[in-house]
Amino acid sequence: MRVLLIDDEEELVSTLAERLSFRGIDADWATSGKEALEKAAITSYDIAVVDIKMPRIGGIELKRMMSRQHPHMKFIFMTGHGSEEDFRTGSEEAGAEYYLVKPVDIEELTRKLKKVMSRQGGAQ
Repeated sequence: MRVLLIDDEEELVSTLAERLSFRGIDADWATSGKEALEKAAITSYDIAVVDIKMPRIGGIELKRMMSRQHPHMKFIFMTGHGSEEDFRTGSEEAGAEYYLVKPVDIEELTRKLKKVMSRQGGAQ
């Protein structure tokens, strides 16, 4: 499984990528929508974990852009804003597979990544 983590908080995504690699999950990271689009243009990712609130290109807009280029890519949204219920409803409407509320628990993220891949018949 190959994952792209996208959040404007570099410390968060770099740390998550490192921790996922310790668990055998190949993860790259980007700190902007533009950087994520550039990386996705040259590397094939199974799942993108996207922050909803980012400068310039927000998470939902980024998901729409990436879905057009990579229709089989799956998405997990994350946020540090709002209630869990509001976020769940918004992520379902946007077509995300799952959602995470910050601070992100690495074990929960790992479980959700594996669940998305197993539901889609993807390789782990």
